[in-house]
Amino acid sequence: MTEVTFHFNVPDKLGYACRLLRKAYAAGGPVGVVAPPDTLRALDTALWSFSPLDFIAHCAANAPAPMLAASPIVLAADCGALTHGGVLVHLGASVPAGFERFERLIEVVGSDAADRDDARQRWRHYADRGYAIQSHDVAARQ
Repeated sequence: MTEVTFHFNVPDKLGYACRLLRKAYAAGGPVGVVAPPDTLRALDTALWSFSPLDFIAHCAANAPAPMLAASPIVLAADCGALTHGGVLVHLGASVPAGFERFERLIEVVGSDAADRDDARQRWRHYADRGYAIQSHDVAARQ
């Protein structure tokens, strides 16, 4: 069963996602990121510029096969475009269709009211289906 973790009260979702993906990249495992297209474009730009010392190999799910094979981080608008079943990072508003085929799902939740309301709906969805949910309050750690 998919391990579900919520990282909530994130002040800067893109910056946090970049740091999370840097950590995943260092661990070497495949990571898929699912988000709306505009968020994916912003994340793509942020991954190129958030740290002058780090390069985080990534590509879009519609990239050529050799690039997909070489990229441990793949950005997609939906889970169906992702070929691996490792870690899924979700930056969207609704439950990502097909999340259950991943070993781990990380929900990144901002501090604004609308994002938190959407996250509560997703939490209920997972809990109603018997998923054990872990939570990390990012603001409490800072």
